[in-house]
Amino acid sequence: MNHDLTGYEEIEDPIDGTTWHVDVSFTDSNWTCVWGSTCAGILDHPAPELGQGCCSVGARMLDDEEALRIGALGLTLDPERFQYHAVAVDKGVFTEGNRQATRVVDGACIFLNRPGFPGGAGCALHLAAEDEDESPLDWKPAVCWQLPLKVDDRSDGSRVLRRWSRSDWGEGGASMSWCCTEREGVTDNLPSAYVGVQPVAVALQEELTALVGREVAVELRRRVDPSLERT
Repeated sequence: MNHDLTGYEEIEDPIDGTTWHVDVSFTDSNWTCVWGSTCAGILDHPAPELGQGCCSVGARMLDDEEALRIGALGLTLDPERFQYHAVAVDKGVFTEGNRQATRVVDGACIFLNRPGFPGGAGCALHLAAEDEDESPLDWKPAVCWQLPLKVDDRSDGSRVLRRWSRSDWGEGGASMSWCCTEREGVTDNLPSAYVGVQPVAVALQEELTALVGREVAVELRRRVDPSLERT
């Protein structure tokens, strides 16, 4: 996939030689996940009261290996931390007939504990990882922890790191009333997610390292953190 690279900065990974085209306007920005506060969700109408965030649809699996891991976790999570554990045991965590995406239950991903659940609202996989003092990146589907970051491969072998956009959600993106990575069209009723206290390159350093490698992730952090000396 080729992408318009206007405004992107080129960074070469000294370890494997990959050339990255990075949307530094986003990695330098103060975007932050506003789930649990002002997130309006991804439905065709603002619905912050549902607390669904971007979990109104099932999470698509990266590959069979990830599907096996997520399926096993769905059966072994503590029911006190997983609101829909009984559904997972009875019907499985995936949509009927395949293991390509997690099941939608009561209007959202099966792993999403709803507001008011005694075991804690939010992703049951994320909560379980924290309980075990482990990184949620190792427990959640890749698509879940990668948001809002998106990687595209180019025909010349280089790669692009950018923010997600409506079009990345497929046909459903056009009907979304709110997209957290957009700056345009923000009103009093559709709040901005560009309210973080740290730049993306700092706040999402773990996610960036997993996506682009340590060297490129550190270089992106140096842009916004002059105290980080080169070694």
